[in-house]
Amino acid sequence: MSDAADMRTLILVPTDLERRVIEPIVAPALGAAGVLELCGFGPVAAAARTALLVERLHPDRVVLVGIAGRLNDQLAIAAAYRFAQVACFGIGVGSGEAFLPAGAAEWPQWPGDPGDGSPAIGDLIDCRSAGPATSRAGLLLTACAASATPDDVRLRKRWFPAAAAEDMEGFAVAFACRLRGVPLDVIRGISNTAGDRDKTRWDISGGLRAAGDLAVQTIAEAP
Repeated sequence: MSDAADMRTLILVPTDLERRVIEPIVAPALGAAGVLELCGFGPVAAAARTALLVERLHPDRVVLVGIAGRLNDQLAIAAAYRFAQVACFGIGVGSGEAFLPAGAAEWPQWPGDPGDGSPAIGDLIDCRSAGPATSRAGLLLTACAASATPDDVRLRKRWFPAAAAEDMEGFAVAFACRLRGVPLDVIRGISNTAGDRDKTRWDISGGLRAAGDLAVQTIAEAP
């Protein structure tokens, strides 16, 4: 098996804002054995772009790095975490109190294909690589839109009570990687409390720097 020094690592960041902080931190650790690319903002762009890059670059592993909003105070603002699982909120039936996730409605988002070996995918994907569980958090919830109010958070936690933070790309990147059988780590720096839109209480730069530092540790690990 390749070691960390010669492993082809694809670092994905969603936006230019995130890349401007993260790239200078991780570039020395990547060296010639990896590349950093944008995956785009939101689940549609992230899924499509990740699939394209994985097909083009054939990485040995993918690491998604960026910021997220915490869904409870067990995660610290301006700290970074690697998530064990990602789930999807917003694809299914209805809205508001009537919303039913696709998996709960018994509609898998991908039924699996025995011909190419791709597994069935519902509302949750295990995104753990084989590396150590440094700073591992539990469940990251991906949505098409960030929570704007505490009521948004309540509705999400109703279906995914274990969710510790929310983002807008993790499940999409995990979906693309799962279809191709590529190991994935998802690293998010916590910039704010989900549902709190008062940016005077946010720490985007601190969350991004913490995410970059944790990405450097992850790059050094051989799965």
